[in-house]
Amino acid sequence: MSKQGRRHGSGSTGGLLILLWDEEAGAQRLNCTVAAAGSWCSGVEIKALQLDLKGRMFPHVSPSLEPDPEDLIPFTELHGSLRLLLSFQMKDARHWPSDWQSDVEAVLQAFSLANAGIQIHLKLKFAQKTSVRDFRAKIKAKVSRADQPPLLLDVSCPEQKRWFLSKPHGWAKRASWCQGGHPVDGGRLPLGIPPQAMDGGLLGDLSVRLVTLLHPCVLQYPNMPTELKSIKVLVYNPCNIPVSGPSGFFQTLPSSMDCQHLGLRGLQCPAHKDPEFRVGTVFTTEQWENEKKCDDEEQESSHLPVQQSLLLFLLLQHRNPFCSHLSDFVAADMLIEHHLEEILCNNKPAVMAAIRTEIGNAMKAQNQRKKQQEKLNSAAEVILSSTMSIVSCSSNVDFRNACFDLMKVADTHALSSHLGESLRRVMSWRFLPVGRCYSTQMEENLLHHGSTKSEI
Repeated sequence: MSKQGRRHGSGSTGGLLILLWDEEAGAQRLNCTVAAAGSWCSGVEIKALQLDLKGRMFPHVSPSLEPDPEDLIPFTELHGSLRLLLSFQMKDARHWPSDWQSDVEAVLQAFSLANAGIQIHLKLKFAQKTSVRDFRAKIKAKVSRADQPPLLLDVSCPEQKRWFLSKPHGWAKRASWCQGGHPVDGGRLPLGIPPQAMDGGLLGDLSVRLVTLLHPCVLQYPNMPTELKSIKVLVYNPCNIPVSGPSGFFQTLPSSMDCQHLGLRGLQCPAHKDPEFRVGTVFTTEQWENEKKCDDEEQESSHLPVQQSLLLFLLLQHRNPFCSHLSDFVAADMLIEHHLEEILCNNKPAVMAAIRTEIGNAMKAQNQRKKQQEKLNSAAEVILSSTMSIVSCSSNVDFRNACFDLMKVADTHALSSHLGESLRRVMSWRFLPVGRCYSTQMEENLLHHGSTKSEI
């Protein structure tokens, strides 16, 4: 891509179509067409790009069959005339991993996260069956960059993490939830280019920008307990394309972290088979066990902390005044990816320190919540103890019966349990509107807030 096209920012929009299909004759050949439209690929010289990509990245592919025009018409109607159309045929699909389609989807999902202005359409046509999947950002946020256009991130909370709260039976509540996240820019870190990469032709200024994104957002519920469940590290080349690895460098991250200082027991890097973990490096956190155990299983489940995930973007940036042609940028990006392990290892102390800082900032908010929760629990115990003393010591039978009837319990023991549950729920569900949150009204199976207040 041209210099203008490769450094697309928040003003760049458009679409990307990936079409994969087999031949009706059953030759086990996989045809692929990549089409692009919109301002994000403006300035691209199609012929030069096709020749360069075929020569550098696809030396072993064959010319492909032309795609069916019916597959391109909906795309052009949505995004305008094509600025890029590249078709090729890949090797025998029988030798591919059985789950290669999941790998493709994982890469496109990661690409969409850092390119929220681009709508991605994946269409698969195999064995006379067609499947379509779209990747598009519902909520977008800008990350300013001093020397480049702002970066546009997809901050939508993943569907599987959106309904994150416990659901006691028999109640309903209409609550306001933040449907997105709030990226935090950790700044730009200059990187030294190792001699091996310089000998290969990689010159200029190289740096990495760190951005963190925490899901789901619970800023509007300051008393809600949270727990950081996983950390996912994604690395992007200067074109904002996710790169695989370097696995070796990040395998040492747990040993480089002061987990105790962060409030964690440890970090683990398990081997996941889920498609969500096919791109990037995922760490699961080990939390310290809560000293106080709850005997009531239902009561315990209703106060479990909100499990959050942290996305850590490592966005590589490269500037070389001598790069002016398409082939120069493609060659530079390929060199960066080829020497990425060496580049990060060459700058390991600085990179690890920056990662520790960003994770530490995310954990700082969680640890503050834990301290606040401890204060609230202590206050709740005092309130509960005082209230139960008043009820238990009262000689007024009508007063005691009125308390039992209001809380729908039969004795003092049940009153204590029910009152404590309601009190904790009132404190946890304290709502404070936050202007920057992406709020929406949702129906949830939760304890009715009004009923809880009347009980107290």
